[in-house]
Amino acid sequence: MNQPAPCVDHLVVLAADLASGVAWCERTLGVTPAPGGEHPLMGTHNRLLNLSSPAHPRAYLEIIAINPGAAPALPTGHKRWFDMDSEALQAQVARLGPQLIHWVAAVPDAAAAHAALAAQGLERGEILRASRATPQGLLQWRITVRPDGQRLLGGCLPTLIEWGKHHPCDTLPASGATLHALALQHPDATVLRAACQALGLGQLPVGPGLQPHITATLATPRGPVTLLS
Repeated sequence: MNQPAPCVDHLVVLAADLASGVAWCERTLGVTPAPGGEHPLMGTHNRLLNLSSPAHPRAYLEIIAINPGAAPALPTGHKRWFDMDSEALQAQVARLGPQLIHWVAAVPDAAAAHAALAAQGLERGEILRASRATPQGLLQWRITVRPDGQRLLGGCLPTLIEWGKHHPCDTLPASGATLHALALQHPDATVLRAACQALGLGQLPVGPGLQPHITATLATPRGPVTLLS
């Protein structure tokens, strides 16, 4: 069932490999992420953590890494989503470990949301069809990915996703961690705020900052945790 209104769908934590991502999650949040799956289109794989809360009723955390055993099925010259092929970002993760780099917004109509950003002068990329196998069946979605893989606005501008019949949170067990708030900061806060409003996400706090930052506030078995991109 599609989302009835635009909302925060998931946080993206990039890891050099899934083992280090799982260790980061256990160390930082006090919980072990559930199994995820493979993305044949991108040559990536993930682990997932249900973060659903009253404030964000169908949200999760995705720990994602390049799958060393798979080659992406992308057209020649195209890059993986979320800047994962960026040498600078890979070096940052190698130096500092797994980290929050991005967020994804669920929208009921990816084409309409894409057009709303284009009207703001923001080219969110192509709308691709993607899927991955799960024990419960095939997860399918439409997602915006630029050919160059860039996130835009330092990762603060969300990638757009339109889910098919099923959503990961339909089968993800409660994790003991919940997302209470998401806030954005950017040197060009006016542009970012207008983009969020155009997407129907004007309720998210957007403020000025010297650097782009995503701040996610979670309740966890280890107590309150703030993830900062």
